[in-house]
Amino acid sequence: MGRRPARCYRYCKNKPYPKSRFCRGVPDPKIRIFDLGRKKAGVDEFPLCVHLVSDEYEQLSAEALEAGRICCNKYMVKHTAKDQFHIRIRVHPFHVLRINKMLSCAGADRLQTGMRGAFGKPQGTVARVRIGQPLMSVRTHDKHKDSVIEALRRTKFKFPGRQKIYVSKNWGFTKWDRSEYESMRASGRLRQDGSNVKYLPEHGPLARWCKHPAADSKLIRGLSPEVVDLSLTFNPYIVWTSIFYFGN
Repeated sequence: MGRRPARCYRYCKNKPYPKSRFCRGVPDPKIRIFDLGRKKAGVDEFPLCVHLVSDEYEQLSAEALEAGRICCNKYMVKHTAKDQFHIRIRVHPFHVLRINKMLSCAGADRLQTGMRGAFGKPQGTVARVRIGQPLMSVRTHDKHKDSVIEALRRTKFKFPGRQKIYVSKNWGFTKWDRSEYESMRASGRLRQDGSNVKYLPEHGPLARWCKHPAADSKLIRGLSPEVVDLSLTFNPYIVWTSIFYFGN
């Protein structure tokens, strides 16, 4: 018996049913790659980010996700270059589908019992998506904006339901707005972490603060060089105690 059409499993009717020790024998999903292109590029190299966002509460099969991945990647490689973008699939097919196999040959009524014990066996996997959830994200240079939008427009034909394309206001895959990203990077508040960044808060060890551009504040200027040197080697508690007694 062949694979049942995906339209039979389009809607989210039941509870999530993931692979577990109770749900065994699940076939591997069709999609195995979730990052394409120049995925090791630094966060500063690709400022533009465009999202393909779901506009329906539905289920997307692993085969549809694989078809969309191939479609978007082929168009981007052809119209830009294979090292000019980074595509990330944002959803994973964890929900397991079941099928109650029915015989259709002659004398089938003698071999099977119809709907008695109709709990089916695993057939495939799908991703359950909600309205407003990003399906795919592409980061690249600003000059490739039109190519990214066209690639995602073609990818929409591989998925059921409605999807929308959004040009993000943030820098790449980060959560920081482009208007404030560069100033925060220059001031040392953001640190590169692969394709994303880490925020460095104002609290933390004094040793890290002394290396920060903001280390010329009133507190640091008021300390003696010996106390600042202590902060690089000893416990911060000892340093702050020495500041309390000997700093001023």
